[in-house]
Amino acid sequence: MAVNRRQWRRMVAARVVELLARAYPWPVSTSERLRRSLAFLGWAVGPETVVRAGYGAALVAVALAVPLAALSGLPPLVVGSVALASGMGAAHAVHVAPVTVARLRRTSALGEAPDLVGRAVLRMRIAPTPEGAAAFAAETGDGPLAESLAEHVRRAAGTPTTGFGSFADEWADWFPSLRRAVLLVEAAGDAPPTERGRTLDRALSAVLDGTRDHVAEFAGDVRGPATGLYGFGVLLPLALASVLPAAGVAGLPVSLPVVVAAYDVLLPLGLVAASVWLLSRRPVAFRPPSIPHDHPDLPDGRWPSLAAGGAVGVAAWFVAGRFVAEWAGPLAGVGSGTGVVLVAWYRHEKAVRDRTRRVERHLPDALYVVGRRVDEGTAVEAAVARAAAEVAGATGDVLADAARRQRQLRVGVEEALVGEYGPLADLPSARGRSTASMLGLAASEGRPAGTAAVAMADHLEELRDVEADARAALSRVTGTLASTATTFAPMVGGVTVALAEGLSAVGDGPPPLSTAGLGLAVGSYVLLLAVILSTLSVGLSRGLDRALVGYRCGLALVSATVVYLAAFVVAGVVV
Repeated sequence: MAVNRRQWRRMVAARVVELLARAYPWPVSTSERLRRSLAFLGWAVGPETVVRAGYGAALVAVALAVPLAALSGLPPLVVGSVALASGMGAAHAVHVAPVTVARLRRTSALGEAPDLVGRAVLRMRIAPTPEGAAAFAAETGDGPLAESLAEHVRRAAGTPTTGFGSFADEWADWFPSLRRAVLLVEAAGDAPPTERGRTLDRALSAVLDGTRDHVAEFAGDVRGPATGLYGFGVLLPLALASVLPAAGVAGLPVSLPVVVAAYDVLLPLGLVAASVWLLSRRPVAFRPPSIPHDHPDLPDGRWPSLAAGGAVGVAAWFVAGRFVAEWAGPLAGVGSGTGVVLVAWYRHEKAVRDRTRRVERHLPDALYVVGRRVDEGTAVEAAVARAAAEVAGATGDVLADAARRQRQLRVGVEEALVGEYGPLADLPSARGRSTASMLGLAASEGRPAGTAAVAMADHLEELRDVEADARAALSRVTGTLASTATTFAPMVGGVTVALAEGLSAVGDGPPPLSTAGLGLAVGSYVLLLAVILSTLSVGLSRGLDRALVGYRCGLALVSATVVYLAAFVVAGVVV
């Protein structure tokens, strides 16, 4: 089902691009960068079609912008400028979209690099054949990086090469440390037995140190742009909102359509563009595990989520309209209702992810305990059963379940873990599957695999430290973005509208901006901020995962709605 949905989305996107391209049938020139991006994404459109579609989108944008700008009462020169900017922006957005999406996908893929190299090193420690290591690393992983390696392994079949070399060349420009690590793994196959272990250790160090250095460098570079985005996209617009009524009284051309266009169209578009720019420059992202749509823990229907959001939205509309202000009803209904729908929609994915993290938390301990037992001469089956009592948490429960299945069904350890109805069968964890494969190899190889299991345990510990360091390096930026989305911006926005209402009340004549209009315009901006900043925070920290972004945006919308209206009420009482 997941594959069909992905193919359907690609077909729809391709159809839209083809329709836009028909509006501009003249010859165009393309770039090699665009060609490479489209090839990497596998989109069923050519680069010439994308370029023509960009110019077609520009014509459509101009045709829509001219009447909308004219209806807002702007001077003709401003209308022309808006139309020109809209056309140029639409063309540029379409032209750079494939390049940006490809870059984001590569960023997400490179977060899998340490795991992929670790699996290859594990296989080399047990059976030092680079061909088998490449195939094992590709088969036990998922995502674009594993798919890319699998493709190179298929191409290398029947040739003297392993697939590692061409794979390393493909990703060299994006992550040089991955190329060095992969080539070291390949070189370990020809190294003397006394040097092989050291070579494999250098491969792991290369990819881990490269990941750590890339993230640390990005964390330092991102602070300046993030501060600028925060100041000019959040603080300054919210501060200016409080003086808009006074500006109107002073005779400046500030009308409600202008405020709506500025706060609910131009500013959000600018924030989205800045966010995409920041996200596209992140070197690696440690994405949470991908959950297929047919996972047994996901509900078949999502109507309860929609019903819950609808009920909360209606209740919030009534309460806010009754006790806050009449204009607050629609804002409260849309904000809280949409937020509840998103939280309820993605809470099942979050539960699966939480269980996955609990199982993965003590995988290094499990591998270490089992590896030590095997190295001492204990059979893998007995080592797993004994480790179940020594390993804490959900990981120990998984081992206990696997040991019980071994006894009852008389199956091997790998089948007991990932076979039908096994404890890891439906767990979306590449590390869990690679651990099961390693234990299966240990069952056939005996003592040599025990040392490899201990080494893999150390690697998982190091990888966990790298991920923790990466999140810590970005925590200052992502924490500020998240708190601004849920609390600070809504609070400042509510106080700002209350102050604007106070300024309007002391002015002479009818106010050019009503509190209702300004409250809805600023409130909509606050809700858009909640979505944009939450998405940026999650994207910088964990990558653009749909379920995680949706869940965090839902929480942010509910929080922003409540804080905004509460701040308006409290500030109104004080003022």
